[in-house]
Amino acid sequence: MRILTVGFRDEYVREFEEELEKYFICIVDNAKDMYDATNFTDFRHYELVVIVDEGVKFSLERYVNEVKRKKSETKIMILTDKPQRQMGFFALGVDDVIYQHCDKPDLIAARVLANMRHLFGTQVNIDKLVIDIANKKIEYDQKIVSLNGKTFDILAYLALRKQRVFSKDEIINALWEEPEYVSDNTVEVAINQIRKRLKSILGFQVIHTVRRRGYKFSY
Repeated sequence: MRILTVGFRDEYVREFEEELEKYFICIVDNAKDMYDATNFTDFRHYELVVIVDEGVKFSLERYVNEVKRKKSETKIMILTDKPQRQMGFFALGVDDVIYQHCDKPDLIAARVLANMRHLFGTQVNIDKLVIDIANKKIEYDQKIVSLNGKTFDILAYLALRKQRVFSKDEIINALWEEPEYVSDNTVEVAINQIRKRLKSILGFQVIHTVRRRGYKFSY
């Protein structure tokens, strides 16, 4: 999961990311303001954008439209100390507004989890297969499956979003700190490692290639 925060202090973002990592694998980028945020969203894909209200309606409206046009599934949350502005934010297409506890990263992280619950979790259980994301462990029929690093992250990312197809570019954007420097071949190698290791234990494949589109998890 890749998140963009806009207008937060660096210290706050570090605490926020620590809280989120209790729930799922995530990368948090931090933009100084709305102008800086466009530099991030022009080149990277985000599943969530969390913005501190700066009180400038025009720039916020334009930015929300740009984000939703690029990727309609991206959720946008606004933090504000002015509850009377809620209706205006929702009218812009924002998905959630928080106007209390804005200074508490743990509560904001819990709110993020509530908004993204349909996509994320700490464990995947399918028949005899258990992917423990919080502890980075995989078991099948009580046998341990060894996968580490990005190979584990890719499997967990696809398994949590089963049946949906993801391109190599989307996978790289979601799981690498600096996706601009990662090649498609890196994903191909990792996918092959996952397939080889899981097939040796399960006896069948769970990562499938969809021609010209990418990969999906299907058990």
